Amino acid sequence: MAIEAVVESDIEPVIFTREALTKLGKLSTRTKRKIRTHLKLETGTNRQGVSENKLKSFAAIYKKYPLLGKPYGAGMHFANIEDTTNHEYATEQLSRFNRMVRQMTVLGIRPTVRHTACSAALLLFEKTRFELVRPGIAVYGHWPSKETYLSYRLAGGTNRILKPILSWKTRVTQIKDVPADSFVGYGCTYRTSTRTRLAVLPVGYYDGYDRSLSNVAYVLIKGKRAPIRGRVCMNLVMVDITDIPGVKLEEPVVLIGKQGREKLTIEQLADWAGTINYEMLARLSPATPRLVVS
Repeated sequence: MAIEAVVESDIEPVIFTREALTKLGKLSTRTKRKIRTHLKLETGTNRQGVSENKLKSFAAIYKKYPLLGKPYGAGMHFANIEDTTNHEYATEQLSRFNRMVRQMTVLGIRPTVRHTACSAALLLFEKTRFELVRPGIAVYGHWPSKETYLSYRLAGGTNRILKPILSWKTRVTQIKDVPADSFVGYGCTYRTSTRTRLAVLPVGYYDGYDRSLSNVAYVLIKGKRAPIRGRVCMNLVMVDITDIPGVKLEEPVVLIGKQGREKLTIEQLADWAGTINYEMLARLSPATPRLVVS
């Protein structure tokens, strides 16, 4: 994206390098437009962020380019707030953030708004809820982690605060009967032990249905679990419907969500895939149609 888009689209960029801030300062001078920026402060993640000993040099850039004004916002990321029930490090990071904001005030670049609260922080610690908050996965009704859920419940929180809003569905595109001792899919990783009825689904790892779900995950058909047989392909999955009578072409299939009395959660898929719910959600293909139902 060209830097001019910041002005053209009225974007508020998050800044963590002096080079980027200087470019924005020159852009504001050239276009005679004010640009609202947010500084990302380094408090202990050691990823992106402005270190405490660099704040003075950032203040000098703001003062050099008057149309930048002061940073509109200052934020940070917690390193492990959702990975543990011991939040000493998160508390240390928050203290460092508050100290850096005080230093910014002394330097004449006090931010108008502060934002530190990710989903876990928002759920667990009121002291992280400043003028802005940044919930992510919780907006979709999912807990950031088992540790966050446990911490919340131990603090007396209700079990009903989050409700997953996402379902992922497809349909059966082919039904076929294969004899015993037949291989299914690429790599011959599954061999039938008896006569087996398979349903082929038009979804695969291109769509975000991870290849590591091969031979371990399930889908829901007619309210019952149908196991994945063979490898998840780029855009196809084969499932065993031998014990699910009455399945027809175009039969609705649930990959994530509820059907009848059964339920498959994103957390279950993440466990089967050996990853976290964040990754499973983030990898859902943008090409997959989204339908808002309520």
